[in-house]
Amino acid sequence: MAISSQITIFLCCAFIASLSFCSVASVPELQRLKYQLSKVDDHGSLLSFLVVGDWGRRGLYNQSKVALQMGLVGEKLDIDFVISTGDNFYEDGLTGVDDPAFKESFSNIYTAPSLQKQWFSVLGNHDYRGDVQAQLSPILRKLDKRWLCLRSFIVTAEMVDFIFVDTTPFVNEYFTNPKNHTYDWRGVLPRENYLQNLLKGFESALRQSQAKWKIVVGHHTIKSAGHHGITKELEEQLLPILKDNHVDLYVNGHDHCLEHISDTESQIQFLTSGGGSKAWRGDIKWWKPEELKLYYDGQGFMSVQLNEVEANIVFYDVFGHVLHKWKLSKELDSDV
Repeated sequence: MAISSQITIFLCCAFIASLSFCSVASVPELQRLKYQLSKVDDHGSLLSFLVVGDWGRRGLYNQSKVALQMGLVGEKLDIDFVISTGDNFYEDGLTGVDDPAFKESFSNIYTAPSLQKQWFSVLGNHDYRGDVQAQLSPILRKLDKRWLCLRSFIVTAEMVDFIFVDTTPFVNEYFTNPKNHTYDWRGVLPRENYLQNLLKGFESALRQSQAKWKIVVGHHTIKSAGHHGITKELEEQLLPILKDNHVDLYVNGHDHCLEHISDTESQIQFLTSGGGSKAWRGDIKWWKPEELKLYYDGQGFMSVQLNEVEANIVFYDVFGHVLHKWKLSKELDSDV
């Protein structure tokens, strides 16, 4: 569905005017975009989107099959946009803006009409092994207008605020024990200053948010029973901010699985959508049964439909079969 409004984004003093948004005031260190909703239901505005992560493998490891099902579900739900939870290009990000992997893993894979919408993407640890500036470059948006990747930013869509967070620089291991990998830390160093400013902007954005729904998107897990498990740095630095500011959903990738953990100590739903391509690790760590609502060690993706009173979350496998549904309202959470 076409959206007529435009956005003015100032990023590194560059003017970008090809997206369907409009500009609003920013908070420290975080770019803010406004997305105009165009659908309504009995409860007012309606928003639908898909979430996929850990996907960029030139169609291999069932990436193309996941893309096919995303297209079918996207058409059925008439989605507004797609969210990517990072690790957009394997194994080592992009080599530059002219890297053919951009077309071979993105433009040539997600070809369904319903997926020709805006993609909001964050960086994953594998993306940091390549040329980070390439993924952030407006040149890629000229190659494929759907693409938008920023380090950390906010998307406001009337009743919901999405806060996208650059989680890779939080992880100590990538700095202290890189395991023969080279990371592109341009724009991050000095790390302490970067994280301090990011946390300040992140907390400020959540504290000032008047949205009905607050959704935080990052690459790394906070709570997970999967291969990577809990990211201690995020548990210590981000989780308290999520709890203090009544975040509804934390959405991530990193673990190559589909997962739903319903936190019993807060209202937060932890949702992992990292099954965009290579998966099936075959390992799962013990987790409280009352919290672990879904763990699927395979490929797939997630959809979310939001209105003023409820959110409907659905996980799909590589064949488009529904694995799990969850309904969240401001009055009641219930398994459906």
